[in-house]
Amino acid sequence: MKKKIVLFTSHSIFLIFGVGLGIYLLPILTAPKSIEITTINELEKNSLYTTEFVRELRGSDLFHWGEAKVTISNKKIIVNGSIAPGPDYKLYLTNTFVENEKEFLKIKNRSKYVSDVKTFKNFVVDISDEIDIKNYNSIIIWCEAFNEFITSAKYK
Repeated sequence: MKKKIVLFTSHSIFLIFGVGLGIYLLPILTAPKSIEITTINELEKNSLYTTEFVRELRGSDLFHWGEAKVTISNKKIIVNGSIAPGPDYKLYLTNTFVENEKEFLKIKNRSKYVSDVKTFKNFVVDISDEIDIKNYNSIIIWCEAFNEFITSAKYK
């Protein structure tokens, strides 16, 4: 009986670990290819705002961070750098700069969803015609699946 309990426990631990690892790695393995740096540089020429994702935010840690130059035009958000890989990322615009989950959850219902983020290095997000970026001042990357803050930056 003791042997069955040990086997059940060990197999359960490995199953949980495997599922967790799969949830984390699947978005990385299926992520679209990053955009070429020459394309990024060309798109940045039309930007209205420039800011940066930095690792030193209160909500950043080993698994939740961004390190990139971010340029914003009326039609595109260009990320030249990297964000921590993970599942179910969303990009939001807000009127309030936030640095962690608790702060973002307080204003999430007033934030403007822009797009899903499917890649983690050098990417471009299209902005729909209904969104006027001048009505906001900050950009946030949020993990919807785990309610985790990834990174943010104030652009004006």
